[in-house]
Amino acid sequence: MTTPVASPSSGKYTLATRIFHWVGALLIAGAWVAIEQGDDYISLHKSIGASFLIWTLLRIINRFVSKAPPHPPMPKWQTGVAHLTHLGLYLAMLAMPITGMLMSMYGGRGVSVFGLFSFPSVVGIDREMAKLMNGIHTGAMFYVLIFLVVAHVGGALYHQFVMKDNLISRMK
Repeated sequence: MTTPVASPSSGKYTLATRIFHWVGALLIAGAWVAIEQGDDYISLHKSIGASFLIWTLLRIINRFVSKAPPHPPMPKWQTGVAHLTHLGLYLAMLAMPITGMLMSMYGGRGVSVFGLFSFPSVVGIDREMAKLMNGIHTGAMFYVLIFLVVAHVGGALYHQFVMKDNLISRMK
């Protein structure tokens, strides 16, 4: 079996990578919209979050088997910032659903994925740990994820409209 790679002539990411990127963005938005609707939508929020964890793990596997297209010319510091932002995004995309799931599990509540299956609890009930995970999930990780998404989108828009190097076309 051959490994899917980006075509150097197209300058685009592989189709799988683009699908992982955009569906992941939709899952983040969907989880946020669901939780903003109130407690009646918490199970939908959890299902989306758990799905997002699975999606992110598959996305990371894809990242290792799919080659990225070459970067447009840019200063080394910009490449470094882009790499750090992407690494931070991957870490936040793992930490956000994991802390949410641990919050539920420590609170004695399960995490179902749209009623299809449930993640088994890997911890015992511990209200203090549930509060800690809640603080990390709704506090620190939420703000870190928002900051990194804004930095990612801002960098892409900067390249598209200021540098005019058509960077966004790699992910379309």
